[in-house]
Order: sequence, then structure tokens, then C-alpha cells
Amino acid sequence: MLPSVTKAKYVRDYMIEVKFNDGTKKVIDFQPWLTGPIFRPLKSKHYFKTFFIDGPTIAWPNGADIAPETLYAAAGMKTNSDSKPSRAG
Repeated sequence: MLPSVTKAKYVRDYMIEVKFNDGTKKVIDFQPWLTGPIFRPLKSKHYFKTFFIDGPTIAWPNGADIAPETLYAAAGMKTNSDSKPSRAG
């Protein structure tokens, strides 16, 4: 099963609590991804807070988004192609 974001809640700074379709819930720091032209507007915390769930992931009005697999990996999980997701490490 591919990971999909089902809920997202702003926590503080550039951190969002993300819940996935398998029940995994984790606070993820998005600051490391805020580089490059598409992500530059997100450095404004006011704009960062305008995120929304778009399909399986989190996105912003300017078209910026981060792949759900990347978010899932950042939550300390990995997806095995022939088995259920399991803890990384």
C-alpha cells in the first residue's frame, strides 16, 4: 500500500503533524525542503500555514507539494514493495 496523507495539522514553525492512511502519525519538520523557487514562498510562516491535503499529500496554493513517500520516510517509516510498511532503522 502506498502512503497517503489523511490528516494534517499545523504545530509550530515549519512543523506539521501528519497522519497517514495506515494510522501512522508524526510531527514532520518541513524546513529542510524549503529551498528552490517553488518552495521560497513557504518560508513565510503565514504562507506556510496555507497548506491543504491534495490527493495523497500536502500541497500549497502555489503548486508546491512533497511526495507522500518522502513525507512517510521523514516520519521514520519505509515502504517495502512486497510487504506492509515497517519502521525504518
